[in-house]
Amino acid sequence: MNGSQNSALDRLNLHPATGPAVWSADDLRRDRSWIFRFTAVEIAELEAAVKKIRGAGKALYGFGRDDFPLPHLAERLAACAHDLETGRGVALWRGLNVDAYDEQSLKTLYWGIGVHLGVPISQNSKGQLIGHVRDGGGDYMSKNVRGYTTQARLAPHCDSSDLVALLCVHPSKSGGESLIASSAAIYNRLLDAHPDYLEPLLVGFHFDLRGEGATADPDEVTRAKVPVFSWHEGWLSCRYNGKTIVDGQIKAGQPLTGDVLKAVALVGELAMQDGFRYPMEFERGDIQVLNNHAVLHSRTAFEDWPEPERKRNLLRMWINQRAGIARPLAPQFADRMNTGPRGGVRVITGGK
Repeated sequence: MNGSQNSALDRLNLHPATGPAVWSADDLRRDRSWIFRFTAVEIAELEAAVKKIRGAGKALYGFGRDDFPLPHLAERLAACAHDLETGRGVALWRGLNVDAYDEQSLKTLYWGIGVHLGVPISQNSKGQLIGHVRDGGGDYMSKNVRGYTTQARLAPHCDSSDLVALLCVHPSKSGGESLIASSAAIYNRLLDAHPDYLEPLLVGFHFDLRGEGATADPDEVTRAKVPVFSWHEGWLSCRYNGKTIVDGQIKAGQPLTGDVLKAVALVGELAMQDGFRYPMEFERGDIQVLNNHAVLHSRTAFEDWPEPERKRNLLRMWINQRAGIARPLAPQFADRMNTGPRGGVRVITGGK
């Protein structure tokens, strides 16, 4: 570290992130404790709870965890939610046979798991609480098109919720690999090699809301500058999407240039480097759950099957942690969509 970098570090008065949220790809390979498998007893509990909900005629989103009893699995899901906040921020559940359920039953089962993990929130302007991550034929580079509706490569980013869960109903013919990286490990690398880059990342940027903010204006950006890295009450949290940062600053009339633009780009570049990036191939029935404040995720481009019934389809939930588990967030950082602290996407049409 040269003299100018040392002076920048002194001025910022920063320290490295520590704890289990700081991990490398090799750490995940060595310790597989973040991978869980449903037992036969737990599957039976899920199926009994689905039968109870369907038999009572409850709407898909009309029940909570108390309505969905899981005598044995509930304890493991609660422990998983706690570990997602205080541990590495990564969980993978396996062993669900998606062929055993019709679509409504599968969504009911998935929603039941979600309400045990936390509180699902709206993830798009249609008010969807369970959304489909699949190719809709859009162009990711077009204005206000969200990448999950395309088959393009997605750059490293965080979603606008505490947790994001993905249930693989159908994998793609090829590609579509999930790539994850520890944002705290990336922060530490920047602190060591480019502390001067951390200044603008800690101040933050106006993120592009792509027409899904409080006003539904396609040119709306976050009212405040949202930090990429935010220290608050001893917690380090991350909010990153290189494309929405760059586009948002353009829409705000403050386009990024020079070292600030390099700093934003470097976060994404580090997330794709071998030491940081951990690749995951989805199998049918896999449920991946990530803490957005601790993990950056991305995806490789994919080729789909020609048959409509075999096309890649993941069911997504955005979930906020419950009080008592959720980490404290700085107010400016927490207002991700101009809809208030930890608010979801503003619902426009009301459809689900």
